[in-house]
Amino acid sequence: MKPTKKRIVTVSGGNGSAITLRALAPYAGEALTLDALIPTSDSGGSSGRLRQEFGVIPPGDILRAVLALSKYDFETLREIFYKTRFENLGSLNDHNLGNLFLAFAREYAGDFMVAVRALEQAVGAVGHVYPITDMPTELCVRLSSGKVIKGEAEIDRPDYDRTDTIVDAWLEPVVEASANALALLKAADAIIFGPGSLYCSVIPILLVSGVKEVLASGSARLIYVLGSGYELHGETGARRADEFVSQLEYYLPRPFTTIVY
Repeated sequence: MKPTKKRIVTVSGGNGSAITLRALAPYAGEALTLDALIPTSDSGGSSGRLRQEFGVIPPGDILRAVLALSKYDFETLREIFYKTRFENLGSLNDHNLGNLFLAFAREYAGDFMVAVRALEQAVGAVGHVYPITDMPTELCVRLSSGKVIKGEAEIDRPDYDRTDTIVDAWLEPVVEASANALALLKAADAIIFGPGSLYCSVIPILLVSGVKEVLASGSARLIYVLGSGYELHGETGARRADEFVSQLEYYLPRPFTTIVY
């Protein structure tokens, strides 16, 4: 009897999703279906500029996830589509090819998901990537001092005292999860969170309206892939493994089934 194909959904930002997707991509097809859910709260760099100028969902994290699902060499694709930033080209300066393609294809087609699917076809992706919501939003955190920081870029690369730690997070405005995202979470056999920045990559997805309710009622295994380190100059959140788990579970409706460290 042919084994049942497993439905796997990853939940993280661009860098974290890419790690998990690259590990699972060789098994996509016969053994499993593979989809990625990506936050839409990125506010810095090329993605932030395109978001402000075109009102587009920040494309950078989605781009990296699509490239990680490609049947072609990831490092080569990342160099071409993501890492190379344009110079001495006026308004194109500091953008990359992939972000511009997603933003301009959305303008041409009138639908951001059409742009994402076009990129997936171009690179031979073995799964699909979805933004968790159809709207861009701002990540906000409250620090232990009571100070409020708004914008993922400011949270990811803080210029305040690093002893002032994150104690709470929310989105402004509150946005609804897309129907596609909720359907994926509901049908999943396993949902893999991380690796990646806790507050800038994983938690923003859990803050989107509708996500907790689906996770609470679903039967999917909740798996957390905890990285072996954290950025010394990144967000001022968790520092120890137990803190990462407890702070992430605070935003979940039920505990993890498995933790990979």
